[in-house]
Amino acid sequence: METQAIFLAIENYGLWIVFFVVLLEYLNLPGFPAGVILPFAGAWSASHCDFIVAFLVTVVAGILGSILLYYLGRFGGEKLIRFFTGKSPKLKAKMEQLNKKIESKGAYAVFISKLIPVVRTLIGIPAGALRMNLTQYIVASTLGIIIWNGALFSFGYFIGGGFTV
Repeated sequence: METQAIFLAIENYGLWIVFFVVLLEYLNLPGFPAGVILPFAGAWSASHCDFIVAFLVTVVAGILGSILLYYLGRFGGEKLIRFFTGKSPKLKAKMEQLNKKIESKGAYAVFISKLIPVVRTLIGIPAGALRMNLTQYIVASTLGIIIWNGALFSFGYFIGGGFTV
């Protein structure tokens, strides 16, 4: 989806589109870059709605997307990982690295991964495949999502005139 179309949709439909687009971004779908979407949503919220409400919409969308990927990994498991990594040695190596991190560091690895571009949207699949404790996964994901979304969303809100210095 073109960035211009996303901006227009947010302008026309507000928080519903913010939720939907952030959810799709957290599902790692191409065409939904967080580095563009979250700052724009923040800038939009500066003149259209309450900062906290709009920010919480992005956090809930991120958590839901993360949980969906966790369950995709849990029920698709190794077959799913092999399917996606079979044609890409680089992606296969990255997934193996993520598996090792989750096995050794657990929730801490998930939290840190949620702060790293690309990895942050993939971590749910190996976490689910490894049957990581769901509560720990959700808590670690939520903390990482709050920081990641908070930084990008707040930047947009500030640029959009929402904060006064």
